[in-house]
Amino acid sequence: MGSTYSIKWVPVDDSPDVETLQADIDAMLARFDDEVSTWRSDSDLARFNVAPAGTCMDMPESVLTLVALTDQLHKESGGAFDITVAPLLQLWGFHGDPQLQSVPDPQALAETMQSVGQQHLHLQGTQLCKDRALTVDLSSVGAGYMVDRVAERLEQFGIKSYMVELTGELKAVGRKPGDRPWRIAVEEPRDDNRVAQIIVSLDGEGVSTSGDYRNYFELDGQRFSHTFDARNGRPVMHRLASVTVLDPSAAKADGLSTVLMIMGEEAGWKYALAHDIAAFFVVREGDTFESRVTPRFDALTPGKE
Repeated sequence: MGSTYSIKWVPVDDSPDVETLQADIDAMLARFDDEVSTWRSDSDLARFNVAPAGTCMDMPESVLTLVALTDQLHKESGGAFDITVAPLLQLWGFHGDPQLQSVPDPQALAETMQSVGQQHLHLQGTQLCKDRALTVDLSSVGAGYMVDRVAERLEQFGIKSYMVELTGELKAVGRKPGDRPWRIAVEEPRDDNRVAQIIVSLDGEGVSTSGDYRNYFELDGQRFSHTFDARNGRPVMHRLASVTVLDPSAAKADGLSTVLMIMGEEAGWKYALAHDIAAFFVVREGDTFESRVTPRFDALTPGKE
């Protein structure tokens, strides 16, 4: 995934040593890379992406599970969330030389939109099919999915208290030695440095944050984020700077944080309330930030600071 991971756990009787556990987790991550990586040409998903319209291909369980999850998010967001927007990122210059980042002309955007649309992607048993020549990218949920799989693997070893973090997606279960909670800092959406905005205690929740402050470009005073709304083919242009989601499934938290980031401070807030999502919103107010939490987030984090 082009990043790092970190695992902390409380040992139990017969739990594996560090070297054994790391070898096991590394093998899991390597298999996942073989299945879904879009940075190599020989993965299962990469081979599907270069296939023509009308293709159906057998896919591993990871791809089938993630497409099913993202189909739900796609439908519930009215098509805003979409795992086929890779051509749009390419068009706007987010893949490649930053010097080429620019606002495309309307004709180029309209042409690229013909290669976007998750509604043209279908699951048929163990196969993934496409009606158009689509490019599928599961990075919006892939890291969270593997957090869940690693957590399951730890529990198979009898480990009940742990924290798993992959590429910034995280899940914590149980308690640390001394009966202390796992405490997680949620970052303030600053461009210049990293500052903790709140600190929450977790036990059983995955946590994911999406924001506009890490991967973006500015042109004529406007900020263009790498998060795209598939309905219009444009980067999101609202005041929502970041959103953090808690959910027992790290994969779902991963996807939902992106959904809410796309929808923005008003529509996203209404969506979070309607679906009882534990979400922490940070909205830009000029040079400052205002934050608010949904009732579900408040209930899950009584010890937040």
